[in-house]
Amino acid sequence: MPDRDRHNIEPTPAPWPTARVMLLVCAGWLALSWPWLSGAVTIPWDAKAHFHPQLQFLASALHKGLSPFWTPFVFAGSPQVADPQSLIFSPPFFLIALLNPTPDFRWSDGALLGALLVGALCLVLLFRDRGWHPAGAVVCALSFAFGAAAAWRIQHVGQVLSLSYFAVTLLLLSRALERSSWRYGFAAGLAAGFMVLGRDQVALLGVYVLVGLVLAAVAMADKPLAALRASVVPLLLGALGAIMVATVPILLTAVLAEESNRPVIDLAGAGKGSLHPGSLLTGLIANLYGASGPLDNFWGPPSPAWEKRFGPLDLYLARNMGELYLGLLPILLVVGVGIVRGALLRREIVALSAAALIVLVFALGRYTPGFALLFHLPGIDFYRRPADALFILGALLAILGGYLTHLVLTDTAPRPRRWQIALETLLLLAGFGLAIWLAWTIGRLHVAFVPLVTAALCLMLVAGALVAARGLALQDAGMAATVILAIAMIVDLSVNNGPSESTALPAGHYEVLRADSSNETIALLKRETARTAGPDRRDRIELAGIDFHWPNASLVHGLDNTLGYNPLRLGLYSAATGAGDHVALPDQRTFSALMPSYRSLLADMLGLRFIATGVPVEEIDKRLKPGDLVQIARTKDAYVYENPRALPRVLLVTEAQAADFSAILKGGQWPAGFDPRRTVLLDKAPPLPTGPAQAGSVRIRNYGTTEVLLEADAPRGGFVVLNDVWQPWWQVEVDGKPAELMRANVIFRAVQVPPGRSTIRFVFRPLDGLYHAIGERIRKANPPPV
Repeated sequence: MPDRDRHNIEPTPAPWPTARVMLLVCAGWLALSWPWLSGAVTIPWDAKAHFHPQLQFLASALHKGLSPFWTPFVFAGSPQVADPQSLIFSPPFFLIALLNPTPDFRWSDGALLGALLVGALCLVLLFRDRGWHPAGAVVCALSFAFGAAAAWRIQHVGQVLSLSYFAVTLLLLSRALERSSWRYGFAAGLAAGFMVLGRDQVALLGVYVLVGLVLAAVAMADKPLAALRASVVPLLLGALGAIMVATVPILLTAVLAEESNRPVIDLAGAGKGSLHPGSLLTGLIANLYGASGPLDNFWGPPSPAWEKRFGPLDLYLARNMGELYLGLLPILLVVGVGIVRGALLRREIVALSAAALIVLVFALGRYTPGFALLFHLPGIDFYRRPADALFILGALLAILGGYLTHLVLTDTAPRPRRWQIALETLLLLAGFGLAIWLAWTIGRLHVAFVPLVTAALCLMLVAGALVAARGLALQDAGMAATVILAIAMIVDLSVNNGPSESTALPAGHYEVLRADSSNETIALLKRETARTAGPDRRDRIELAGIDFHWPNASLVHGLDNTLGYNPLRLGLYSAATGAGDHVALPDQRTFSALMPSYRSLLADMLGLRFIATGVPVEEIDKRLKPGDLVQIARTKDAYVYENPRALPRVLLVTEAQAADFSAILKGGQWPAGFDPRRTVLLDKAPPLPTGPAQAGSVRIRNYGTTEVLLEADAPRGGFVVLNDVWQPWWQVEVDGKPAELMRANVIFRAVQVPPGRSTIRFVFRPLDGLYHAIGERIRKANPPPV
């Protein structure tokens, strides 16, 4: 040391302990993930009701040698290839599907938690690249993976994946710009492409944040023009990588969206998904409003208890959508060192600080005037919840909290003045005081008591840990300081953001979604559909009003279902049948003009043979009369009925007539005397008949996911009607030659066959359909001169 002082030689900085920090983060991840990885609990709600059945279908299709691009098991057929939530284009889940034909809950939960770990480790590397303190990297990584929406909304699988890709892209993009590397640029583009494939609001906001950070990096460089020139090649290669990954799936989704049930969201509609300012208190006091326990305990905005005291809010948010808790340490540092002392305005971090502020304004939605301006950004009107921005906000605050930890442990944080210390103390007391006042005013102080005490204890824990860590860091014991803060973060997050009713339920609750389930209702439906199967029959079932996770059980067990659970459905099918997002509750099974009851011609044409309901079916369908359906069983879960009038899946008819499908849909009236066994309705003038009518037959030779092979014997020709939902990406061949696929009987498919025996092949070709759709749009945009 004396020699260094005498010769004015700076000490050589210690190498950044990458491996040890990553191991520490992995250990923290394992400790915090263990309840799910052990199988004791599983990620509930959408993760099981929607995404796990999608994974099961994907795995089953791949291992059977079938294409997963279309499924017949929900909504009488659905184009999985264009569904943003099908998991087909999600590398971690696709890999699981390749490895395991029947992945259980631990596989799907592990894939999701593993994706968060990858994002967390990328942020560790981001800190290493900048030479920031390892303790800051650990604080950031654990906050990112187990804080805010990543923890409280982990059941929203697609958005969690988008968040993970955001962290990966941020690392690769920063390296591309800092090193002027086309390789990192291309890799960043690939990662961004997979993020965009989520086709959700988290991905969209992530893109806007990344674009803003790139622009800020160029503008704030010492030589902006030189920085811009050095960034051109990496950014162009990044754009190329993103285009390669995302273009086709996004175009498929865009085309599907035009014919789907999904409307564009207006400003007022989006405002109903705003984050209430009162929810910001959850950044200081986790579970303040009782979001983790029984629903009756929840008293935060927009609960009935809150609205009873403060008036209607007109917000539509689940109780876990307003939770912002990242761990007490990063939040205290952001408010105190970052905002009050101004550290977040430093040049090296100010762009991220600005991004976090803008994302917060977006999340607050209608509670700030800024949202009305941000709402005009392209793509925003596709999504209904500004509060979804808490995913990206949590990531940004985690980075800021980690950076501020670095400043404190390296003794480079701004020195506090007396008024700043007083203001920090006042803000902390005000937060606790406001929380206590709200709980007392609404009459829920008994619910808030434990969270308030827990927050006070965690405050002492993290304050003591930070003081100890700073002392060790200043004595060149940086790794010991890192371990202390890691332990404090793990304890804090396990206590406050650990398993709850919102994020973890017993795996047995979802037993019906296991591929090897012994559920008696499912076993009964499998037996009955096998019993009634025939050369021309493939009967459908319906699962209505049983429980939230039941509608998509058909994807797991290979049962052709008229309903399912998905926010995105074919608009034509929804209009014809009344199919909604899901049918968890009896009153969510709505009917339509064309299908006003289970006792209707459309229900028969769908081949809806077996109906399982959580309550007596008359409580769901009040038009039913005695004898319309026959009850065949009463299981533990459901009442099971049979519709004896269900028609075969394929029909050979000899007559055709034109019909106004729009009028039929609107009025619910079929043409007088219409009998689908004899006549097919077409949306245009029918082809000329091939000869006098004569009875024939048609049978199913092979029924796959994206291919249906039929054999017809039509002595005088006629029309083969396939009672599967019509969608323009399907094509048909007769005896190996392309034929015209006709939209039949409003929502089904038909093809004309010549006299004699024929082989008919219906095949799903989405890329051909996309090419045709794009061509049609180009022709409409550039009509030929008259």
